[in-house]
Amino acid sequence: MSNLKRVFLASLATETNTFSPLRTDIRDFKESFYAPPGEHPDTPTLCSAVFPVSRSKADTFGWVLIEGTASWAEPGGLLNGETWHFLRNQLLDELKEAMPLDIVILGLHGAMVAQNCLDCEGELLEMVRGIVGPDVIIGATLDPHSHLSQKRTDNCNILVAFKEFPHTDFVVAAESLCDLAALVAEGKIQPVYSIFDCKMIEVLPTSREPMRGFVDRMVALEGGGSVLSISTIHGFMAGDVPDLGTKVLVITDGDKAGGDVLAQRLGMELFGYRGTTRPDFVEAEVGLNTAVNALAHPVVVADVWDNPGGGVAGDSTLLLRRIIDRKMTNVAFATIWDPVAVRTCFSAGIGARIRLRFGGKMSDLAGAPIDADVVIRKLVSDATQSFGSSVVPLGDSVWIELDGIHMVLNTVRSQVFNPDLFSNMGIDPQAMDSLFIKSTNHFYDAFAPIAADIVYVAVNGPYPNNPRTNDYKHLKRDIWPRIDDPHAPTALDKAS
Repeated sequence: MSNLKRVFLASLATETNTFSPLRTDIRDFKESFYAPPGEHPDTPTLCSAVFPVSRSKADTFGWVLIEGTASWAEPGGLLNGETWHFLRNQLLDELKEAMPLDIVILGLHGAMVAQNCLDCEGELLEMVRGIVGPDVIIGATLDPHSHLSQKRTDNCNILVAFKEFPHTDFVVAAESLCDLAALVAEGKIQPVYSIFDCKMIEVLPTSREPMRGFVDRMVALEGGGSVLSISTIHGFMAGDVPDLGTKVLVITDGDKAGGDVLAQRLGMELFGYRGTTRPDFVEAEVGLNTAVNALAHPVVVADVWDNPGGGVAGDSTLLLRRIIDRKMTNVAFATIWDPVAVRTCFSAGIGARIRLRFGGKMSDLAGAPIDADVVIRKLVSDATQSFGSSVVPLGDSVWIELDGIHMVLNTVRSQVFNPDLFSNMGIDPQAMDSLFIKSTNHFYDAFAPIAADIVYVAVNGPYPNNPRTNDYKHLKRDIWPRIDDPHAPTALDKAS
């Protein structure tokens, strides 16, 4: 029994778009995902897969688990300071109660920003370290769309980010973290960090080249020689923080020099991909023409910038209005976030034909509200969709039809991950000519098997989608594309 390790688990995560007109508070966490100690479900969520993974490995590792709270809010605007202090202090109080400990395992996101705190995860990890002391092992998972600060690496023994975008490997990342933490606890490895700043910010989908091959090479390198783990922090362009940008994180077993060389090699390779990684983001009219002229169906058209997964409201009407103006039919559109319109539809009931105003409420950049006579086809309380093995809430949702355009309105913001969002609402996605969805790339793996074609449409709106011109206040480093080549030697470098 003396060999048993006491392990504390907790998760606190959201992704903050500091430019968003939204604000995030405790209600957003309660609506999206909030599991008190011992109540985390068996199924994983994006940032709390450490719970089911640790449970599955506890007997093998000889771990005694003490579970804290797991909470997640859909990406949004700046986190309310009171909410941040409550959730942070709740986790820290649970941690103190669980002492003494051998290991702390946390499920984080890495792009949380609160009022008066630009580095929430760094602050949290620093406070955790202050409580448990220098000898307890601290490990955490991260979303790659995060910000890697020194405060995080100074206070956490092991950081493992998802490798895939779409994030299909969040369980794999949790497994890797737990395996490494167990080895450290057994004294079999001594993890050290090597970090390379790529000095760039870009969209890096791994469902296509060149990132597909890059990730495959990362995976192949892990476990070879001293290399324990490799993570690419993509960065999150909508987060105005000092550490914004892409970085490569290599963890080796005591081989700092070798890790530094590898991190720089991979980082400069990644920098060499700049400007080539995004799918072809076409203008709205080009995307609509592709959908209208297609010979095979369904065509999936992704509105990449009105993506609630990037922290915007997801109530833009810009693309939808063009669909209406073109009188397109047999198309489905998801989603428009509009709790007021949903409430009205629930009051009217299934089959009702009503005059409804919906969308366009949160930003003057997202288009005007739409006023139309619609038919209410279906009402679903607490609707959901799938994302891998996790279940994503949509809240009370409604299927409305406007002259052959089938739209889903929801009350809990979420990007579109899976065609079952449509089928759960009663819409057969494969019977539609076109599926219009709001997502940058997380939809890809689930939609590709049914799609005749996939078109990425860039409609400028509330999302700050151009790092060259975004009005960053806290970013002080030279970074591409704001600087053409931030790695070029400066006059001072040449002189030295």
